[in-house]
Amino acid sequence: MELFDQFRGIFGIALLVAIAWGISEDRGSRPSFAWIAGALGLQLALALLIVRVPFVWDVITLANEGVSAIERATLAGSSYMFGYLGGADLPFAVKEGADAPLIIAFQILPLVIVFSALAALLWHWGVLRWLVNGLSFLLRKSLNVSGVVGLSGGANMFLGVVESPLVVRAYFARMSRAELFQVMVLAMATISGAILILYATTLRETVPDAVGHMISASLVSLPAALLIAKLMVPGNAEDVATEAEDGEEGLKYESSIDAIVKGTMDGMQLFLAVIAIIIVVFALVSLTDQILAVLPFIEGEPITLKRIFGWIFAPFMWAIGVPWTEAQAAGGLMGTKVILNEYVAYLELAALPEGTLSERSLLIVTYALCGVANLASVGLLVSTIGTLCPERRAEAAGLGMKSWIAGNIATAMTGAWIGVVTW
Repeated sequence: MELFDQFRGIFGIALLVAIAWGISEDRGSRPSFAWIAGALGLQLALALLIVRVPFVWDVITLANEGVSAIERATLAGSSYMFGYLGGADLPFAVKEGADAPLIIAFQILPLVIVFSALAALLWHWGVLRWLVNGLSFLLRKSLNVSGVVGLSGGANMFLGVVESPLVVRAYFARMSRAELFQVMVLAMATISGAILILYATTLRETVPDAVGHMISASLVSLPAALLIAKLMVPGNAEDVATEAEDGEEGLKYESSIDAIVKGTMDGMQLFLAVIAIIIVVFALVSLTDQILAVLPFIEGEPITLKRIFGWIFAPFMWAIGVPWTEAQAAGGLMGTKVILNEYVAYLELAALPEGTLSERSLLIVTYALCGVANLASVGLLVSTIGTLCPERRAEAAGLGMKSWIAGNIATAMTGAWIGVVTW
């Protein structure tokens, strides 16, 4: 690997910061250069600490054992309910040389339901609340964000795009426009625990220690999201920081049983939503490819939506550190994530022929895709905030597409930093 490839991500990071500032609502009110340098330094420090310090990486990858335990437990339930479709012993012999069938809907997606119930229970018991408050404290002290933004950042490491706003629901009416946007971008640039397990399970044969990388991606993306959010919507000098107060908690359960039941129902909704989105997205892609098939071939191959995405996003992926020979494949995945859905992009990543991406490029792409900033999530986030605080619905809607752009810039920055520190 050439040294230029190694450090080209620095150029990509500078470009992404410049884009965020260029589309800012008020370019004259950007954060101080010292704060920007501090946010960038924190991202680099986190990337180095996680990827290059063996002890830290070993601690993070301990989560793989926990995920394996949850997966085995889930398989016990899914195999009882769905039989061999859900992972029980096959009632027939598999053809020699073939693998046992893996049915995503019955063997992988049930993880979402189980983890959602566990997360609700751990929140009710105070375990997740303690972790969220600890992470919130670190964000407030390191980046000097307001209490409510820090609380939202901590929640987004564990809760989804619907559940995390519930944690700060008591503050939506009085938080500033800049704080509202920061909350939205934090939701877009990270993934919840349930989705983390789903994505990591999908990538376990492609990306070694996928769980650890998913956790790392969300951690490094927190300061990236706050940096981009403050550049794009810097707020006014008159804004007063909204501090989180004890006792004003929006996410509550009456009992452990109530937490399990509600967590299960929430997980079931996510389970069905993922199935529906995958079916519709694959159908729309197929339909689009059939329409594009009437066009003349280019380089002896038909024009497809994935090839178009690859052409559009290849320069973008090259800028954040992917070699040009691999940039089109990486660009196709990024385009799928940005426009359609990140899980579909991860499914496509897992299906790539071996050798399409080098180990370093594979990590860059894995981190750059690790966020829920897609068009469907914009509607979901805006509708959730509008339901929790109807008086801010129009403002949230106006910030929706900006949060989509900011979320994708933030995860791309994370991918670039990982490329810089990986060799």
